[in-house]
This record gives sequence, structure tokens and C-alpha cells, in this order.
Amino acid sequence: AVQLMESGGDSVQDGGSLRIACEVSGNLFRRYCMAWFRQTPGQEREGLATLASTGGTSYADSVKGRFTISGDKAKNILYLAMNDLQPTDTAIYYCAARGLGTYCTDDYATFHPDDYNLWGQGTQVTVSA
Repeated sequence: AVQLMESGGDSVQDGGSLRIACEVSGNLFRRYCMAWFRQTPGQEREGLATLASTGGTSYADSVKGRFTISGDKAKNILYLAMNDLQPTDTAIYYCAARGLGTYCTDDYATFHPDDYNLWGQGTQVTVSA
């Protein structure tokens, strides 16, 4: 079975940087849409960044210019590099994959959590002032 497992969550200071990773069993990058989401208690899961099979990326306005999504196809790892972290970035971060049964084009790499059918267990990121 395909599995996703996040790691790298940590506590950092305001303005700091962190890179979190998602180990992906099986080579999903070729045919799956990949994405990072985050969630805080009582809030909806928020889409942050997406990676399509084309290599195309997209970002939510809240993280554009600060976060970078990337995938290492040789190691089957999805990354989210985060810079200039703010206390409002404190959340549990999840990686997700959307299987379409075909090549994932940019239009299918959405920010809607209901579109994704594979999820990791999450990793906690805490940013203190």
C-alpha cells in the first residue's frame, strides 16, 4: 500500500527556517499530484503548496515567497522548505497525494483537501515569538 510519512517538524523562533519532509512509498511523483497542507485546532485544513507531475508548482498567498515545495524523485521524498516563519505558521503539517490514474497536470494539483486521497500522519511545526 502507498504510504506517506512526514518528518522534520520542530520548534523554531520567529523569522527562522525549517525544512520538513514526506517520505513516499512507491514512485508517486510521476502520476500523482502532491501537496502540503496544514491544520490548527478548530480550523479547516489549509492548502499551502502543490507539485504536479509536470513539475509545476503553486502556492497559497499566505506562504508565497516564503515556502518552497520540491520533490526528490530518486529518493521518493517530498519537501517543504519554509523561511521567515511566523507564529501564525504554527500548525500540524501534512503531505498529501492525489491519484488520478493518469498524469497529474497543473489544473489537478488543487488546494482542496477533499481532492486528495492519501495522507500522512502529520508533523508539528511550532513558531515562537
